[in-house]
Amino acid sequence: MFLTGRLVIVAALGVVPLVLLDVLGVSPWFVLLGWLALCAVLVGVDVVAAAPLGALRIVREVPNRARQHEPVTATLIVQNLGERRLRGQLRDAWQPTAGAGNRGRATLDLPAGERRRVPITLLPRRRGELASEFVAVRSTGPLGLAGRQGRHRVRGTIRILPPFTSRRHLPSRLARLRELDGNTSVQVRGQGTEFDSLREYVRGDDVRSIDWRATARAGTTMLRTWRPERDRHVVILIDTGRTAAARVGDGTRLDAAFESALLLSALAQRAGDHVHLLLFDRAVRGRVSGVEGPALLPALSDTMAPVHARLVDTDWGAAFAAIRSVTTRPSLIVVLTAQDAVESARSFLGAFPHASRATTILVGSSTDLSIDDLARARDSREDVYLAAAAERTLADAARVADAIRRAGGEPLAADPEDLPPRIADRYLELKAAGRL
Repeated sequence: MFLTGRLVIVAALGVVPLVLLDVLGVSPWFVLLGWLALCAVLVGVDVVAAAPLGALRIVREVPNRARQHEPVTATLIVQNLGERRLRGQLRDAWQPTAGAGNRGRATLDLPAGERRRVPITLLPRRRGELASEFVAVRSTGPLGLAGRQGRHRVRGTIRILPPFTSRRHLPSRLARLRELDGNTSVQVRGQGTEFDSLREYVRGDDVRSIDWRATARAGTTMLRTWRPERDRHVVILIDTGRTAAARVGDGTRLDAAFESALLLSALAQRAGDHVHLLLFDRAVRGRVSGVEGPALLPALSDTMAPVHARLVDTDWGAAFAAIRSVTTRPSLIVVLTAQDAVESARSFLGAFPHASRATTILVGSSTDLSIDDLARARDSREDVYLAAAAERTLADAARVADAIRRAGGEPLAADPEDLPPRIADRYLELKAAGRL
């Protein structure tokens, strides 16, 4: 059972006769005891008269997946199988990071034999599995002083996927991809382009692309057209070690890596390439390989959703060995990590694979813009010390980037908002240059 605030008001009304009796010189104790006994009787009557909770039947309708920071509705279907009208409240016990509106509470007015759909709006703030183990229901008596309270174990779960806010950059990159795949690609023949079709020669075309055999058969000058190669392999390795847990902007480095991986994967899938994903620290935390077409992005998001950064140092030797287990063909390897400190980069550089003419290795890192602001501040003595520390951080990051270049890789550092489109742009540049 439970008591309402109305009972407090009713009990407080008993103070009035007590004060009057005290003024008249009459002992008020018997009145006090009688009033409390009356309140107890009213509470008992209210509890007995309240609709029983055992006659309720609750069913959930919950979507399997939702995006982080996007509203989603979880519906409760409440049916009253009893013979009394139920008035009261229910509370859906979602965890706080689910962002349930009004804390998951809703008012119930359910006649006997009827059912109601109760929508609960969620605004999830965290990736992974969100769960509600039970629904708490209160049935208030007709006097509104007390009622019955109970739980119904109706489990519901939602997998919260990464928000993929970088998808706003996808239309412009797809337009550039169509240009590479269309008219502009026929004018430039790169080392990695492949034959597309034949067409008649027009003034201004590259004479090196004339197909003399087709010209002899057709009786007019025929030209080979080229397009960027398809069926290439793009391997994305995301570091889920301790450096991925650092806060950068409004999220973590791991969140920025997920955004970059999703944008690049969406672009590569439209370009006809094969995408492989590895989430790694000391073991494989997630893997997507062999998924093609429209099923790729849902598979990537579903794999990323439950993965969070672990406070361990990444085993880079095992990480690069895991890449070799995915594919041994020439490919683009994108490593999303945080290599901005010389000490933590030693194991990374020691295990760094040898890049070849057919394999390009990009190392993407998300940086904090506040470091640049600290490096420019000179207003006080404290600002000078902070600026010196910021300059040291920037110098270390530059040294690591230079070491990656010497090892044959291409470092690419940007803030969390700019890193996804910059990696996508570099992918398009490699396509246009025929290196992928």
